[in-house]
Amino acid sequence: MDYVMRSVRAEEWPLARQLRLEALQDPAAPVAFLESYEEAQARPDSFWQDRMASAAEGRYVRQFVAESPEGEWVGTVTVLIERPDDDVRFGEAAEVDQAHLVGVFVRPEARGAGVTDALFRVAVDWAWSLSAPRLERVRLYVHENNPRAAAFYRRFGFVPSGQRTPMPGDRGEWELEYVIERG
Repeated sequence: MDYVMRSVRAEEWPLARQLRLEALQDPAAPVAFLESYEEAQARPDSFWQDRMASAAEGRYVRQFVAESPEGEWVGTVTVLIERPDDDVRFGEAAEVDQAHLVGVFVRPEARGAGVTDALFRVAVDWAWSLSAPRLERVRLYVHENNPRAAAFYRRFGFVPSGQRTPMPGDRGEWELEYVIERG
């Protein structure tokens, strides 16, 4: 695998926007993301610029990408740091300092080549490397009807916590929490 895993830079917001819009057009998008293509498409450039500035800073959020030798972004994952006194973004409130992986996407042509594993390794390693705050666990949510993603998360080492949260929009569907606890 010749892909490089690295964090984003603030000035790369057009690439981040492009990859996000592509992710939202993937057939799995309705069970993988909480945002629609139309919602993301309508956001102004300033939204994407602010998002990338935060994700490149790396204090409480860090976005990683998989980059091909030609410089093309083929995958991404974002790590959000959650603390017990933070506002809840999604799911249950944090009881301990933790990381929350979101926005996972790998282009179809790069799937099966180890890109997702490499992205998760760099994201989880970064989370564990933090000393302030020292994180006690890494979590993510997976839609109950997304068995492909759930299988990957289990293979990587995440286990179901037993917590679940309803999907926004009263669709009667659930997001299931998976975790890796600090060993």
